[in-house]
Amino acid sequence: MSKKPYFCQIYLITPPQIDDLAAFAELLEQVLAVAPVGCLQLRLKDTPYDRVVEIAKALLPITQANDTALIINDDPEIAAEIGADGVHLGQSDLREKMDVKSAQEMLSPGSIIGVTCHNSKDLAFKAGSDGAHYVAFGSFFESTTKPDARPADLELLTWWHETMEIPSVAIGGITVDNAKAVIKAGADFIALSSGVWDYPDGPELAAERLSDLCARHTRPPQV
Repeated sequence: MSKKPYFCQIYLITPPQIDDLAAFAELLEQVLAVAPVGCLQLRLKDTPYDRVVEIAKALLPITQANDTALIINDDPEIAAEIGADGVHLGQSDLREKMDVKSAQEMLSPGSIIGVTCHNSKDLAFKAGSDGAHYVAFGSFFESTTKPDARPADLELLTWWHETMEIPSVAIGGITVDNAKAVIKAGADFIALSSGVWDYPDGPELAAERLSDLCARHTRPPQV
């Protein structure tokens, strides 16, 4: 993930709570079967550690079978314990308990580390210089998951894509209906949670339509 893909990819984020693990695992298998998904971030903020580990262990074989990277939100310890593909760090993590270098030391070589950068070029520059493999910008639209998230402009994605080598992940209120604007602006990955899981026509159709949007905006290899 250290190099930009030739086309935008889907970056799925789990629902904020998974009560029925068997049902969600089955749904995830169905979604990954109909459309390529670059990453799945396990983001369960209010779930006990042991339960997150249990869920991660159940989902890892599914993501591995579909060539999807499993990213653990906030917790490199869980990522290391279950052999996940990487970890995503928020700015609160970087301030309070973890930095990119510490995460690198906990994870196996080649693991992915992503960093939330809100709408800030400075935070993104620092993340890149610290060794992050991608930077996440947002929120680009009003988000049900993070209603108080700072707004970000699409121009930030365009500038980053044209200037920097590290891939960008666009996040915040992205749906099937508005994803085209984010993709065209230059996002390397589009991150969605409710935009897929709560899609009125079903998560599988949401993934299919998003994948089709991504495929229409192939980019030439960078020289």
